[in-house]
Amino acid sequence: MTELEKYYGKFKEDHRLTTRHGTVEFTTSMKYIHQALEGRQNPKILDVGAGTGRYSIALSREGYDVTAVELVKHNLDILRSKHENVKTWQGNALNLHFLDDNTFDVTILFGPLYHLLTKEEKIQALLEAKRVTKQGGVILAAYIMNEYAVISYCFGENKIKECMRESRLSDDFHTVTAPGDLYSYLRLEDIDELRKGAALERIKLFAQDGASDYMRRALNAMDEETFSYFIQYHLATCERPELLGASSHVVDILRKA
Repeated sequence: MTELEKYYGKFKEDHRLTTRHGTVEFTTSMKYIHQALEGRQNPKILDVGAGTGRYSIALSREGYDVTAVELVKHNLDILRSKHENVKTWQGNALNLHFLDDNTFDVTILFGPLYHLLTKEEKIQALLEAKRVTKQGGVILAAYIMNEYAVISYCFGENKIKECMRESRLSDDFHTVTAPGDLYSYLRLEDIDELRKGAALERIKLFAQDGASDYMRRALNAMDEETFSYFIQYHLATCERPELLGASSHVVDILRKA
């Protein structure tokens, strides 16, 4: 069992997107997935790194044809145990050989790019997503942001001195990914290099969760009306360029031109 499989064997992935901060991420992502689906006749959706199926199941229940690919058997078993109308495969985002070229109208890549550590691996995952996506189709690729990691972990958990001693940060405070790490953290310019490396056309970037991950306690303390206003605020500002880099997650919406 890999370290990633051990991690997700303990991590409550099925619960994450039902929390207040997870609800912000889910609501925002669904808005942009629906935009990508607009005007498409009987679209097919691929969810790579589907986890326990939060997005796959929601989209399937809306009547869409959904295929889910998940690496971690523990997550896939939970997804399959729900007996939803989702086609499922256990597989790796780096090699989707079991899926045909030019098949899907919208491809969701919300998990794998967090855990692929090198630029080459990330580009390979984007190229595989591109291969199975139809011409003119859309790929939504999610990343975890560098500044979120530095602020929340290095400073928020008082780990900065330890990280500096271990050369875990560059001189300009970019995280340094080491073999064996579970996550890789990026800046906007890194994301742009990956897009160019895969020869994909950008439609737009949006912050999946904005400030919500920093504000878990505050969000949990809000009454429903206040929380509703917070979601409205986030949806109104999640494309603002001055806020993107500080979000915990950012999604690059890409077109296979």
